[in-house]
Amino acid sequence: MSAARRRTEHSLVVAAPAESLYGLVADVTRWPVIFAPSLHVEHLERGAREERFRLWALVNGEVKSWTSRRELDGAGLRITFRQERSQAPVASMGGAWRFTGLPGGRTEVVLEHDFTAVDDDAGSLDWITRAVDRNSPVELAALARIAEQDHPVDDLVFSFSDVVRLPGAAADAYGFVHRSDAWPDRLPHVRRVELREDEPGVQHMVMDTVTGDGSAHTTESVRLCFEPSSIVYKQLVPPKLLFGHSGSWAFEDTADGVVVTARHTVAIDPAAVPEVLGEGRTVADAAAYLREALGRNSRATLSHAGAHAEARHPSS
Repeated sequence: MSAARRRTEHSLVVAAPAESLYGLVADVTRWPVIFAPSLHVEHLERGAREERFRLWALVNGEVKSWTSRRELDGAGLRITFRQERSQAPVASMGGAWRFTGLPGGRTEVVLEHDFTAVDDDAGSLDWITRAVDRNSPVELAALARIAEQDHPVDDLVFSFSDVVRLPGAAADAYGFVHRSDAWPDRLPHVRRVELREDEPGVQHMVMDTVTGDGSAHTTESVRLCFEPSSIVYKQLVPPKLLFGHSGSWAFEDTADGVVVTARHTVAIDPAAVPEVLGEGRTVADAAAYLREALGRNSRATLSHAGAHAEARHPSS
């Protein structure tokens, strides 16, 4: 007997050109700062019309991951996808994004899904349906929120990195970042950290930090830890200036110590710029502010990580 397959379709009319919307969906590296459920994307293969990647996402409040293959049809404004390796209770999942231009520069965006459940379990099929019905409208709304801004997407969504060389080994630097529950005693800009790791490598973190002007901020993040080479994270509730913020720490041993790359990807909320930075300030001002503020915190963390590593392995 064939597996019970369920199909869903969600749509939204967006006040933006079809090509712009297609481009946002086609670039999965931006998904963690655009789509709330998306946590991290790692490309496995990447071509002009086909790609494979692994995606980590929040599904009904749980961190799930799967490997997908996509076919990109820029001329037809259509992207099809199929999970190669799903995670229970999903047995199979696929679908498509379709972008249809409408009068007045608007676009109808349609997101289709088809899926089956492990062992054709009816309860699991309902669980998957609830997840798709919850995430799809959120993703469509988030797509519209970015595309409908009066600013080029590249001015709002961008990445930057700091590369720092430290003494010691990559494992030491990794351990410092991984043990964020010890940061209040190790980092002057961190007041409090609550860290939970219910399953190995998946951390839920709540952190209170203090900025240069003395104001306090609370952030909540999910972190994925790939010992000993990298830690990636997604802020679940970003600061008021941002639609989204994700980042990563990458650790590499060299002959002269360890090289750590701290990377940030942000999506700026233009409407919040005057409120946060003052009247008359621009998106470009916000970009410069974020580059300095986020980079400064990363560099400070790495400076203390280097001191920690050197203390553990002092030179002879």
